[in-house]
Amino acid sequence: MSHGTPLGDFLRARREALKPHDVGLPEHGRRRVPGLRREEVAMLAGVSSDYYIRLEQGRENSPSPQVLGAVAQALKLDAEAADHLNRLCRTASQRPRDRGEADVSRELLQLMDGWGHTPAFVIGPALDIMAGNFLATALHSGFDAFDNLARMVFAAPAGREFYQEWERAAHSCVAELRSAYGYNPASARIAEVVTELSDQSEEFAAIWRLHDVKSKSQEGKHLKHPQVGHLHITFAAFTVNGAPHQQLVVYQAEPSSPTAAAFDTLRAMTTQPKNAHTAAPVADRA
Repeated sequence: MSHGTPLGDFLRARREALKPHDVGLPEHGRRRVPGLRREEVAMLAGVSSDYYIRLEQGRENSPSPQVLGAVAQALKLDAEAADHLNRLCRTASQRPRDRGEADVSRELLQLMDGWGHTPAFVIGPALDIMAGNFLATALHSGFDAFDNLARMVFAAPAGREFYQEWERAAHSCVAELRSAYGYNPASARIAEVVTELSDQSEEFAAIWRLHDVKSKSQEGKHLKHPQVGHLHITFAAFTVNGAPHQQLVVYQAEPSSPTAAAFDTLRAMTTQPKNAHTAAPVADRA
């Protein structure tokens, strides 16, 4: 993690990612710092340099919505990144009360178990696998553990072979973690995952420092299972009513496609146990 403030770290990273020509400013000679200067962001946002510096240093605790909107525009933030900026400005008392992560409901487990042709699993904010149905577990059988999506991408030996578009999967995982972090910067579990993966993977640490923000997309995936080969899937993610920290992720194959046939083969190859769902034993998911 960082020794700065969540807001200051985000503003600094997004400022450093921009070049003067990105915002219509001239470039004169070499710059001592990457990206835009604080004074340039302040000018573009219509605030004083001293105010913006206080904001980036965490010494301005209550910026108005108008100021945040102007800063977001100056930094060319998209809607999701602008929402993240606003969340980072909330005080602890303004954030929803953290009640910890509840178990996956029995009804949701039963629903997933009834989807015999569709891999489905539930993830928490730190991308922990909280439960998965039989076919989701079989799909990820090449991993030593089906426990955390970010760890599986960055730290598992099988990750680079399974995720055929590895770089895209890597950036997506980190951006999803960043999005969850904005809702709860004090999350001990997110901090634990970020620290662990930063120590194990220079690539994770570098992408985390970019401060890109994106919730789980609805794009397709290209996967490769060690036994049934290449899989081209579509997927959707749904927030679970009554447990907004949980997301239900559902993978699908086009009907009569090679991927659908591969799912059939995978299901036939594996003996389905009674009560097929599994839950990752994760300590302190707060």
